[in-house]
Amino acid sequence: MNKFYVGVDYYPEQWSEDRWATDAKLMQEAGFNLVRLAEFAWVKLEPELGKFDFTWLDRAIAILSAHGLEVVLCTPTASPPAWLMSSDPTLFRVMPSGQAVTFGHRRGYCPHHLGYRQHAKRIVTALTAHYANCPDVIGWQIDNEFGDRSYSSAAQTAFQNWLEQKYTSLNALEAAWGTIFWSQTYTTWSQIPLPLETGASHNPGLALDFARFSSDGYVSFQAEQIKLIRAACPAHFITHNLMGFGYDQLDYFDLAKELDFVSWDNYPRIWWNIQANDDSSRAALGHSTIRGLKQQNFWVMEQQAGAGGWEMVVPHPRPGELRLWAYQAIAHGADGIVFFRFRTARFGTEQYWHGLLEHDGTTGRRYQEAKKFGLELQQIGSQILASKIEATVALLQDYDSRFALQIQPNNPNLSYTEQFGYWYSALHRRNISTDVISTQADLSPYKIIIAPLLHLVTPEITAKLEQFVENGGTLVLTARSGVKDNSNAIVNQALPGLLQPLAGVKVVEYDSLYQNSNAIRWTDAQLPDISISLWCDVLELTSASAIAHYTQDHYAQSVAISRNLVGKGQVIYVGALGDAALPKALLAGLLESTSHAEIEITERHKDGHCLRFYLNHSPKPHSIKLEQPARSILTGKTYDILYLEPYGVEILQTD
Repeated sequence: MNKFYVGVDYYPEQWSEDRWATDAKLMQEAGFNLVRLAEFAWVKLEPELGKFDFTWLDRAIAILSAHGLEVVLCTPTASPPAWLMSSDPTLFRVMPSGQAVTFGHRRGYCPHHLGYRQHAKRIVTALTAHYANCPDVIGWQIDNEFGDRSYSSAAQTAFQNWLEQKYTSLNALEAAWGTIFWSQTYTTWSQIPLPLETGASHNPGLALDFARFSSDGYVSFQAEQIKLIRAACPAHFITHNLMGFGYDQLDYFDLAKELDFVSWDNYPRIWWNIQANDDSSRAALGHSTIRGLKQQNFWVMEQQAGAGGWEMVVPHPRPGELRLWAYQAIAHGADGIVFFRFRTARFGTEQYWHGLLEHDGTTGRRYQEAKKFGLELQQIGSQILASKIEATVALLQDYDSRFALQIQPNNPNLSYTEQFGYWYSALHRRNISTDVISTQADLSPYKIIIAPLLHLVTPEITAKLEQFVENGGTLVLTARSGVKDNSNAIVNQALPGLLQPLAGVKVVEYDSLYQNSNAIRWTDAQLPDISISLWCDVLELTSASAIAHYTQDHYAQSVAISRNLVGKGQVIYVGALGDAALPKALLAGLLESTSHAEIEITERHKDGHCLRFYLNHSPKPHSIKLEQPARSILTGKTYDILYLEPYGVEILQTD
């Protein structure tokens, strides 16, 4: 990319054509240079089978182009027309209950259905052929927010074929899953069921493989579309809009591999997670997750533009927050910001999902705030573009472990997503730039690797972690690590399994807490006791030393947290699981960092220069005394004391 892109998601098919030029003019005046189109327009593009109409989209693109706007087109496969879905009921995705979804929502299709894939190929082939030489189209977004597992008959057949390719023989599958339990051995591949809710608890090996298969299904569905686009439009980029860290049904590392860059949809304030909405670390974790998928900069393809809402409406963004959220994305590696949506819809499910314009098409506070941002990026975008985050701390995300803990959470209150978020939040609060990486990533750039709930461990992962520690790294492991092998069977050795020699401890007993609790006391008497509410590993030291002990129950005085010196590095094993207090306390002793209460400070680096972002997530103003004077790229002024208004942003350049 040779420019920083700022724009909007626009749905010209939802508005009168005589309004398009007005909207394009408002976009241009806001400093925007990009529009995303056609995401849900399949029925407008193909009103009936094999009959295409791109003329309306041609006219919309021409108007937008005349106002200096480039276009990202979407393949419209997330929202198939009624004429298509009514032609074959087997096209629909089936829920875990065994009941098929009905028409009226998006992503209602089964990604494993070969017939649906043929329909998708038809519309993608026609669309890409038509726009292959359009100078205004620069790239493609595939589908929309892939997700949701399907339990259809098509999925079952595809799953059985997937298993046969993976295991080759039923004997190998049965050995891996332990099917002798409850007489679950099979004589033909066609006998293997799907893990429907009607079957209650399923074999953990089967359930994990189904999660892997489901993820692979979306990866292959995307790959088919990528192949078509690359053949027709080799100069165009290809991306997909993912849903950040919180979405745990797909392996995003696999989904990202064939994309030119990754995008995601950033909604810091949404109704289904309202309690966590005002924690700035949640959005930051999303950005770090997306950046880590390919370990490169990314786009935000849907950036919140107003109060979200379908049936209910969440509190609207306060003055300054839209701009703040957009700059937070940039501070964490975004090279493109696209606001969702331009005008608030008057009809349909998302009537209360507010855009930059009001329902009646008038401009207001939200548009003016986005306009301020857009005009700023016209001036400073080139200085930011292609600068990078340089992190020395990483969190290890493992989708196999996430999937396994969906199947058997171990404790009703234990959540991989929540525990991972505690560690990220503790780093974020201390303004530590953090990458979120896979077990396949190169670990050498990092000084500290934290691997929460690394439940499934292979010899390959163990060897990588051993090398990292031997070379001087600090590795933090938690309880419930090394419990399972790659088939989701419990290891035949003392926990933490393959990681036991590296951790220097053995788990001699564990306690799943529910309505009771415990506490840990640090060997450093200056630190306060920490309450533990979820899990206690009782540790026996083999080569490690104790950092903390339990204070209650029959295992009071037993080791809770240990440190093992290995080569030039160290391994810390955290045998206790509770809430956010434990990671905060532990990392306070591990890290040197700068904390300014509600001020987030993040750096991007380029050509020997540093851009330091100061983000005030508070409704109160703040002042910061700088270590040395620095120049703002927003105002051109040099500051030694920085003043940040409520929800204010500043970007200082330092050498």
